[in-house]
Amino acid sequence: MAKNSNPWEDNGAWENISGGEVARKFKVLAAKSDNNWGGYTKYGILLLIVLWICSGFYQVQPSEAGVVLRFGKYIDTTDAGLHYHLPRPIEEVIKVNVTQERSINLGAADVRDYRNNAFTESHMLTGDENIVDINLTVVWKIKDAKDYLFSIRDPDETVSVAAQSVLREIVGQSEMQPIITGDRGKVEDDTKEELQRVLDEFESGISIVRVKLQKADPPREVVDAFNEVQRAKADMERFKNEAEAYRNEVIPKARGHAAQISQDAEAYKAAVINKAEGEAKRFASVYAAYKDGREVTVKKMYLDALEEVLSKANKVIIDPSQKGNLLPVLSLNGKKE
Repeated sequence: MAKNSNPWEDNGAWENISGGEVARKFKVLAAKSDNNWGGYTKYGILLLIVLWICSGFYQVQPSEAGVVLRFGKYIDTTDAGLHYHLPRPIEEVIKVNVTQERSINLGAADVRDYRNNAFTESHMLTGDENIVDINLTVVWKIKDAKDYLFSIRDPDETVSVAAQSVLREIVGQSEMQPIITGDRGKVEDDTKEELQRVLDEFESGISIVRVKLQKADPPREVVDAFNEVQRAKADMERFKNEAEAYRNEVIPKARGHAAQISQDAEAYKAAVINKAEGEAKRFASVYAAYKDGREVTVKKMYLDALEEVLSKANKVIIDPSQKGNLLPVLSLNGKKE
C-alpha cells in the first residue's frame, strides 16, 4: 500500500472514511506541524543568541573615548578603534567626544535694569573699590571621560559657577585701571590657572583651553565720567611726556654750558696765575739788576716808562735845529705824520 505524505491529499479516500478516521488523521497532521515549528524555534533562538553576542562589538572614533559600564558600574575607558564588551544588559558603552571645544559666556546675556540700578553677575568689585562690567568667555574640553561623566552632574553649570567665582576673586585683588586699559592678559592668565586648579579639585575631568575677556568697561551709569577721567589722565601723561622731553633737551644744554663756563674759569685762573708768576719773576729779575747797577737800571726803567706813556700819546717831537727844513717823521705810535 502506497504512503501518502500529505494527509489532505486522499485521492478520493476521504469519501469513504469514518469520523474516527478523520480524527486520527488530524492528530497525525498536528504532530508533524509541531515537530517543524520546534525546529524553526531552535534555529531562531540560536540566531538571536549569535546576534546578541555580536552586538558587543563597538567602534570608537579618534575624537572619542569609550566608557565601559557593567551593570552601571565603571569598568574601563577605551581609546579609538574596534573593541568588544559584553552585550547588554550586562555591559554598555558611553562614547564621549574628548576633542570638541565647548565654551560658556559670563555676563553676555544679562538683562540689566539700569533705571533701578540692578547689578548682575557681570558687575564685579575691584580691589580699589570700583565697579567693572566684565564679559568673559571660557573655552574648555574633556580630558578625562570617566570623571566628566560621574564626578559632576552639570558640566556647563559647574564651569560657569567656578569661573564666575574665580573671576570675582581675581578682579577683587586687582585695580580697575589695568583691567580696563591694558593688563587684561594677566587677568586672563590668572583666571585660567586658578579655574583649572578648582576644577581639578572637583575631579571634573575638564581642561580649560583658554580664557578671554571680551569686554571690561565701567558701568553705563558712570561711563561718561570715567571717560572724562581717562581723558584727563591721558592729558596728564602727554604733559608729563612733553615735560620729560623738554627736560631731556634743556638739562644737557645747561650741563654743557656749565662745563664750558667751568673750563673758561679754569683757563682764566691759569692765565692769571701764570701772568702773576711772570710779573713776579720779572720784578725779581729787575730788582736783582737794580741792586747790581742802580743807575743803569733806573735809567732803563725811566726809558721804558717813557716809551709806554708816549706810545699812547698822539704827539710829534721835532728837533729844534731843523726849523725851516721839516721833513715827515714817524711818530712814536707808528702813524705817519
